[in-house]
Amino acid sequence: MKSSILVVGGAGYIGSHMAKMLAQSGHDVIVLDNLSTGFRDAVRYGRLIEGDLADQALLDRIFAEDDIAAVLHFAALSQVGESMREPALYYRNNVANAQNLLDAMLRHHVRRFIFSSTAAIFGEPESTLIDEQHPQRPINPYGRSKRMVEEMLADYDSAYGLRSVSLRYFNAAGADPEGDLGERHDPESHLIPLVLQAASGRRNHIAIYGDDYATPDGTCIRDYVHVWDLCSAHLLALEHLLADGDSDAFNLGNGTGFSVQEVIDTARRVTGQPILAQTQERRPGDPAVLVADSRKARRELGWEPRFEDLGTIVEHAWEWEKSMTRFGEVHRGGNNNP
Repeated sequence: MKSSILVVGGAGYIGSHMAKMLAQSGHDVIVLDNLSTGFRDAVRYGRLIEGDLADQALLDRIFAEDDIAAVLHFAALSQVGESMREPALYYRNNVANAQNLLDAMLRHHVRRFIFSSTAAIFGEPESTLIDEQHPQRPINPYGRSKRMVEEMLADYDSAYGLRSVSLRYFNAAGADPEGDLGERHDPESHLIPLVLQAASGRRNHIAIYGDDYATPDGTCIRDYVHVWDLCSAHLLALEHLLADGDSDAFNLGNGTGFSVQEVIDTARRVTGQPILAQTQERRPGDPAVLVADSRKARRELGWEPRFEDLGTIVEHAWEWEKSMTRFGEVHRGGNNNP
């Protein structure tokens, strides 16, 4: 039986891109998703199993019926504000369900796991460039839930020999360069798709939360990494584990950062649309600069991002936005329904 890669949360933004890259790399792909935030029509590469990580009988059946070589986890809830209002939901889904998955893996002797982690584990930054040694002081339940899983993974490696790689994202952005897949969140909270929704007419304006930061143009600087480059890091991490590599963790970003104003100006140039921007009050807890130091991933995984230029990231996202809309008319083909 040919071994497969299980992509949990593979109907979502990053997971669906990962399934495509795995399939194009010759892997047999199985996607497990409960479609609570993912989209059935995003699973174009691999076999979809609709189900939840809370269903231990389903997990046992998947591992019993298929020869799973490794598991990639993209199934966490990720809205910071929601995690503050509903922490129980986040600990149940992000922590308890992750443990269900890890325990099922152990029962079926699968010991390679790649975890989609986050820069939110670091909390308020103590330096503008954040490397893997930066203190971890998450300030919300979302970040704490991710840190808990990373700690769990270290213990599972020590006790049970389950090897893992945790990849900490800063700001995933862009869309499939071939236009097959893209970003669809409801509600949307990421800057680049919000700006492009203002360009396409899906929203009236884009808000700039503070223009008086200690940055060249006064707006916050953030690190945007193309979703396809994120997936390439996961593929390298998978190859590392398949070659019996040790557990590890890596920060993923472009290492430079772009300001909110730069993103808006780039989107205006790419789209040819005016894009109304309105400056509002700063949001509490927004640091001026938040950028990843990803030299370890480049050095130890051999990660070489292809799409570091902001214009290219926005161009790919704009092609996806245009496919989803006709300047204000939302395309209804993509939803959670069968």
